[in-house]
Amino acid sequence: MTTTSRPRLQEIGLPAGKQTRLHRIVHEHGLRNGTALFLPYDQGLEHGPRDFTENPVASDPRYVLRLAVEGGFNGIVLQVGLAQKFAWEFAGEVPLVLKLNGKTDVPPADAPVSPLQASVEDAVRLGADAVGYTLYVGTQAAEADYAQLRRVRADSDRYGMPLIVWAYPRGWAVDEKGGRDSFYEVDYAARVASELGADMVKVNFPDPDKHTGVPAAYRHRLTAQEAIDRVVRSANRTMLLVSGGSRLGDDAMLAKARMSMEAGATGLIFGRNVWQREHDESLRFVEHLRKILAEYPDERS
Repeated sequence: MTTTSRPRLQEIGLPAGKQTRLHRIVHEHGLRNGTALFLPYDQGLEHGPRDFTENPVASDPRYVLRLAVEGGFNGIVLQVGLAQKFAWEFAGEVPLVLKLNGKTDVPPADAPVSPLQASVEDAVRLGADAVGYTLYVGTQAAEADYAQLRRVRADSDRYGMPLIVWAYPRGWAVDEKGGRDSFYEVDYAARVASELGADMVKVNFPDPDKHTGVPAAYRHRLTAQEAIDRVVRSANRTMLLVSGGSRLGDDAMLAKARMSMEAGATGLIFGRNVWQREHDESLRFVEHLRKILAEYPDERS
């Protein structure tokens, strides 16, 4: 078993409310070893019902909430409507992360701002243990996005609610400098989220082979492990979650999960890669993820 050095709750300057809620997430649910495994279920807004065609039963929020409980997740991510209508049935069984903003796939995903449709006050009312915010790093609408995030951050601080930032490079400038999953853009996004006050940041696994248009410092060759190591370092005292990303072969996804934890990530956030599968297959895949997380307890566990 490897003991991984990662940001520890008692060492990163969080106020008592945030520290208490994050402690509940990483030490009272899941493996209870300081790691985290989240199940996002906001794709119905972001991508539309097409995401449920592969496994139609996943269109039922109760099914996915039960899956989160059965799989031993540290949290489930819901938009406000689903949280109001369904999360109460599972109150206390799995922590709720209320996603505060989101956009539809019409217009396309490169639209520069993800509008708010819920508040931190809603999260408190619904018993959430954290809130999520999508930040589009690199768009021409950064000023509006940062201002919106500033208001969310202020409310999160006022209510003692942990803030998880989905740091997504987007826009034409990003496309011209490596692309949204390039090491340069993912590394930059992790740093931006940290500097703008995220308590946790969610990123995609960086592709170290995408070099087109990137600054000279990012043109040298790195291994995938070296790239994710540097992304975790760029997040510094902001805990980092790595997304499962697009559906790949299981071996490739599990390899990326292991490299992320080896780098010092706090955890993983896998959505469609879990609930687009048949029920028993989903739980088998989740067990593989849990076995990886079990090898990387934090220093206090």
